[in-house]
Amino acid sequence: MTTEYGSTMIWVIFLFIGLGAFALRSSFIFFIGRLKDVPTWVEGVLRFVPPAVLAALIVPAVLSLSLEPSLGLTVKPEKLFALALAAAVAWRTENILATISVGMVALWGFQAVV
Repeated sequence: MTTEYGSTMIWVIFLFIGLGAFALRSSFIFFIGRLKDVPTWVEGVLRFVPPAVLAALIVPAVLSLSLEPSLGLTVKPEKLFALALAAAVAWRTENILATISVGMVALWGFQAVV
């Protein structure tokens, strides 16, 4: 792939993008260190960030959008069963390591059978 920009310009763009990303991420550390109190509504909203991120990572791995022959969701049964088993372990034990271990072993076992 060719571009009309020279290699120096490409590196300058990368540098500015990197500095921008660093400034964005470090701004949270800088500003949180200066806050005396985090508002309660912010704490309330932040409680839902880990489950939302986890759902955003897991759901696309289990469900996929299919376009043929028509629009619909495709479910991979072995992943769904492993997810259900891991969710039960997570709910019962509240142990992340046990949840991940049981989920992975279950997924591998279901994939070996199917």
